[in-house]
Amino acid sequence: MRWEAQTLQAGDGIEQGDGGTPAAPAALLPLSGLQRSITTPEFADTTFHEVVAKSALNKVPDSSPMPFRWTVNPYRGCTHACRYCYARSTHEYLDFNAGTDFDQQIVVKVNTPEILRRELARPSWTRELVALGTNTDPYQRAEGRYRLMPGIITALADAGTPFSILTKGTLLGRDLDLLASASRRVPVQVSVSLAMLDAGLAHRVEPGTPTPAARLKLIEKLSSAGAQVTVMAMPLLPWLTDSDRQLEDLMAALSGAGAQSVLAGALHLRPGARQWYLQWIEEDHPHLLAGYRQLYGRSSYAPASYRKALGRRASAAARRHGLHHEGAHRLTRPDGDGPSPAAHRPGADDHRAPAGTTGPAQPVPAPQPALF
Repeated sequence: MRWEAQTLQAGDGIEQGDGGTPAAPAALLPLSGLQRSITTPEFADTTFHEVVAKSALNKVPDSSPMPFRWTVNPYRGCTHACRYCYARSTHEYLDFNAGTDFDQQIVVKVNTPEILRRELARPSWTRELVALGTNTDPYQRAEGRYRLMPGIITALADAGTPFSILTKGTLLGRDLDLLASASRRVPVQVSVSLAMLDAGLAHRVEPGTPTPAARLKLIEKLSSAGAQVTVMAMPLLPWLTDSDRQLEDLMAALSGAGAQSVLAGALHLRPGARQWYLQWIEEDHPHLLAGYRQLYGRSSYAPASYRKALGRRASAAARRHGLHHEGAHRLTRPDGDGPSPAAHRPGADDHRAPAGTTGPAQPVPAPQPALF
């Protein structure tokens, strides 16, 4: 990538380099710690905003049901551009929009390894599990240039801190030796996100991700190296990837690639993702739009009856192929699986597939966890 030769702009708005022009509108540039903004032909229409972060460790609120209290996210925004990504709304905190800006205005915390090492050296650090991949993917394509993860992995291992990684990015394979070395010093969990085998559908709904076949090869590579690979089979998409045949084929492929465990869950549509996903449904699958509006008309989550039935079918398929029930970051149930206002409202379970369509056959544990 010819990063250094592209248009740059420093945080004070002064152009840098020979003949450079601003890489993004001025209104988008007041980011804390911004050093410069970069464009490159390798990423059409994408701008990378390099910032110096004040901290690397993020504390998860005590009220969160997640089984971890600390996360590290070296990137904000994600070129994987998954239509359903729950993290889209977080880009609005930066005065970007949750749609194309989330996909194309990527914030890179270039000093993450250094600041993380300092934070882990504090006497108050108690070496709790740190989760990576909880907001945006740490192995999205830009990691090939910025190479932040090797420093992050090394800092965690040197500090005796266990960690977990969830990714759709096959670039993780680059760090396999480093991860193997770290795993001899601290507990390490590696998880791959893969919920569909149809390459054409994946390209349309997750346009910036490696193909399903490439992710299966990553699972094979990790398994061959001795890793116990967990797969997050989320989100399963109503009418598109939730049939019995699709679940059976998916679990067979995961098991065949060497995965040890899987956690499956249904799509959920949080504010920020809802608009973009339903817009895609209207464009690509207009006959399903009414059904989606019915399923998600009262909540970000599909009705509990659908989620539970889908969960039973997915779990049964997983067991048939020898897969254990566990997810990334030691999750054992998808986000939203359990008591929720939507699950207990009168009539919340009364949604039905629109007449004339073959709806989600039965229901699953809750929707996609808040990890993508």
